[in-house]
Amino acid sequence: MIFGQIKMMITILLVVGIAGAGVYVMKLRADNEVLKANQVLLEQSVESQKQVIAQQKKDFDDILKANKDLQKLNETLNKEIKKLDDKFNKTNASGKKRDLGDIAIAKPKVMEKIINKATVNATRCVEVAMGAPLTQDEINATKKSQINSECPSLVNPNYVPYD
Repeated sequence: MIFGQIKMMITILLVVGIAGAGVYVMKLRADNEVLKANQVLLEQSVESQKQVIAQQKKDFDDILKANKDLQKLNETLNKEIKKLDDKFNKTNASGKKRDLGDIAIAKPKVMEKIINKATVNATRCVEVAMGAPLTQDEINATKKSQINSECPSLVNPNYVPYD
């Protein structure tokens, strides 16, 4: 009888052990499916992050290029400001600085013509700076007599000054 009970206990333990092992294997399979799904999500996330990094690198390169272009434009504009300053603060042969007021009183018609032309040129500079397209004459201007003297680097891209 004891032998029968031991046999029965061993059988019950085997059945419980096999059932427990089956449940454990099913849990492992479920965990494995969750891990596979997580792996797919991680791979997708890594790929999207690679795309974001590539876009950020492209944006950074674009910003560097725009910054370099802006610095170049700033240098050009500073040169033009210096030229304009030199033009207005010229010293004549006797050592006297130019006085536009005296010139305007002495030659009002000439001064009016100069100011009107400079105003038209400056207005065109503003138009182009705000996005207006260049005319064919402005693009083709290569001689000093053909250019917009207020902002040649902006309005006349093919003009090369011969200082």
